[in-house]
Amino acid sequence: MITHDVKINSDIPKSGTLEVFNPYDRSKIAEIATVGEQHLEDALSSAEQLYLDKNSWMTVHQRVEILEKTAEIISSRIEELTNLAASEGGKPYLDSKVEINRAIDGCKLAIEVIRNEHGDVIPMGGDMYSANRAAFTLKEPIGVVVAVSAFNHPFNLIIHQVVAAVAAGCPVIVKPASDTPLSCIALRDILIEAGLPDVMCQVFISDKSATATKLVTDPRVSFFSFIGSAKIGWMLKSKLAPGTRSALEHGGVAPAIVYPDANYDEAINLLGKGGFYHAGQVCVSVQRVYLQKGHSQAFIDGLKVLAESLVVGDPLSDKTQVGPLIKPQECERIDEWVSEAVDAGAQLITGGNKISETCYQPTILLNPPLDTKVSQLEVFGPVICIYEVDEMAQAIELANGLEVSFQAAVWTSNIDNAFYVRKHINAAAIMVNDHTAFRIDGMPFAGLKESGYGIGGIPHTIHDMQVDKMMVIKSPSI
Repeated sequence: MITHDVKINSDIPKSGTLEVFNPYDRSKIAEIATVGEQHLEDALSSAEQLYLDKNSWMTVHQRVEILEKTAEIISSRIEELTNLAASEGGKPYLDSKVEINRAIDGCKLAIEVIRNEHGDVIPMGGDMYSANRAAFTLKEPIGVVVAVSAFNHPFNLIIHQVVAAVAAGCPVIVKPASDTPLSCIALRDILIEAGLPDVMCQVFISDKSATATKLVTDPRVSFFSFIGSAKIGWMLKSKLAPGTRSALEHGGVAPAIVYPDANYDEAINLLGKGGFYHAGQVCVSVQRVYLQKGHSQAFIDGLKVLAESLVVGDPLSDKTQVGPLIKPQECERIDEWVSEAVDAGAQLITGGNKISETCYQPTILLNPPLDTKVSQLEVFGPVICIYEVDEMAQAIELANGLEVSFQAAVWTSNIDNAFYVRKHINAAAIMVNDHTAFRIDGMPFAGLKESGYGIGGIPHTIHDMQVDKMMVIKSPSI
């Protein structure tokens, strides 16, 4: 079993202990020291003092060296980090290995961004008021960053928040999800091993939510990065100190519109992957699939075969395709939502049962009523809902019927259909002939409406954590 002491630079005793469990068999895998309000001042003041001492700011080439070394260390520990992430987060071994490899690429992407970043030349001299002047901007770190992260990608989400802050030159205090703190701690330790000063990255595992709220809302915080539920994200944003910038990444109820002319074999394979990957615990998981009546049966039959072929079980096995839910109460909640939909008239195509206290069968529901929870809310579980419509225009209307908007998909062999959906659907990104959960770490990743605020993706996050400071030079020689 792993144990960790307080990671704050302080002699104050720990506030308590957090127990970390393997979500598959509920075995205890770690005990982590937590910090309380008495540690807040130490964490924030040390980060602020580091930022205010501008003579100590790391140069671009120093940041590049640290991130290059970080990528090297991660590359040398892929197996160890894969097993750690799978053990605490429950994502199957093979998918967790992909996550660690993405993290390596994320470090390299951050390096590319800051190596190529530049300011802008501001036009001057076009009128008498700006004569004899030249102006340009340069990038500077915005200040202290506080990052609050989610459980579902315990290593790579920390890369997106913490490595972006390091690349931008910002001291960062990171609060990982209480279910999955180990990968965050591992990354922080790797950064320090790579040469990052201790105070540049502090892990803050709070003893209670009130402590975390005080951390986030302190006026010394210049930027707040949040990945998690909409309820908590919007609440915290409403309490930020004046001047604190923020970015929020919440969830969606991702729709996929499948036209009759689509390649059903490919659609079944990719939409099934996008819905059941990580047991559906992804903010852009395929949840709603719209098909035209009279053209739906082949898709339904094929998706049923795929769902029933998936291996559900121990995430540490390389045979497992669908792992556990993060907690037993999540498995119970999903079972209740599915039962509610079936009782209300949904047809259960397959699944619909708990396999264990944390594993749930890949489930397909046909035509669940629109007022049921599976139709209204993010399931965040291995459940795909199929809706039959008379006309495909109705599918877009239904897809737009919720106050969430993130990524969507359209399947068709007709480019006019693809552009029609692109124009009319409420989404930040539309995947054509792909699943809704497609993402690479450099692309913009943005929830709209209740699904988020600002733009994620490593280059965009680095930009958000920087200031374009302008300098105007007046000279008669210009």
